[in-house]
Formats: sequence, structure tokens, C-alpha cells
Amino acid sequence: MYRDTDCNSLRKIDIGREVTLAGWVHVSRDHGGVIFLDLRDREGLTQVVFRPEENAEVAKEAHHLRSEDVIEVAGRVAARVPGTENPKLATGDIEVIPNRLRILNRADALPFPIDAEIHNEDLRMTYRYYDLRRARLAGNLRVRHRVAKATRDYLDAQGYVEVETPILSKSTPEGARDFLVPSRLTPGKFYALP
Repeated sequence: MYRDTDCNSLRKIDIGREVTLAGWVHVSRDHGGVIFLDLRDREGLTQVVFRPEENAEVAKEAHHLRSEDVIEVAGRVAARVPGTENPKLATGDIEVIPNRLRILNRADALPFPIDAEIHNEDLRMTYRYYDLRRARLAGNLRVRHRVAKATRDYLDAQGYVEVETPILSKSTPEGARDFLVPSRLTPGKFYALP
């Protein structure tokens, strides 16, 4: 199993609990051999702390992690050291001390930082799969989902039935091949399915 909880749900009440998290390495900081890593999934961030004295082998593996590597960690939820809490994060009172690290996928060098504001539209479109990981765009997708779901739920409650029909339109000069549908009313004419 990749995870049993998401990166935004751990709180003080979970201290002492064994958890498995999975996500992207958001930021990794090395402080004299102790590695502080922010693990990000679609729900939020959790700090993971690799201490050589707790598990030298896992801490050694963590030294090679880069931004956007996909990992799975299993470990114990612990309270952050007093004075290091982060009130800006929902999970700012806790950290995870891992006893296992599994690298699921290595990331290539990023064309731009995920948390930076990028103004080059062509670059963003070329690497759309990275761009959609940014908080603002991921939030936009969630809003779109909620609006579509609320609309469907409302119409369903009113007794409507959703029928998905094919889209018939004029042919466009794009790269994909069109599926042509003959017109019954105008012989010799066709509709193109995109």
C-alpha cells in the first residue's frame, strides 16, 4: 500500500501513530546530517525528518533525494521540537520520523521551480504536468470539480438524466485524423467527430 493517510491530515492527536505517506519531495534541507524534507501530495505538506541516529540507512538514502522525486515513507508521528512549530501549516505541530523510505520514481531536473510564479506561457504549456502541481492550478481544478459535481447533484435531485451525446462539428485543420459521419439530410456532406 502506498499510503494509509494523506499529507495534510496528521495532527497532534496522531503523535505516536505509525503511518505510511506517499508524495513528491517538495523541499529538502540538510542541517548537519539531519535531513528535513517537506513531503507533498494533493492534500498538503508534512515534514519528514531523517536523523542518522534514528535510522542511519534510511537517512543515507534520503541524502540523494531531489525536488519532485516520488517517495513513500513509513514511520512514527512525533511532536516537533518546541520552537520549531510552523503555524502556517495545518501539520505544523508534528513531523514524521521514518523507519522506511522507498523511492517510487526519480524526477528529472525541473525546468522551473514548482512553487515559483512562471510568466513564460510556452514553458508552462510544454511542462503542463509540472504546472498542474502548483497550488493555484491544483486549486482551480478542485473548484472546477466542485462546481461540476454540485451542478450534477442538483440536476440529479431534480430528476434530470445526463445524456452524453457525440459532438458533431466542422472539420478543423489539426493534426488528428477526423472520424467522418455522413449526413442523412444532405447526401455527399459529412460531419467530423473530433
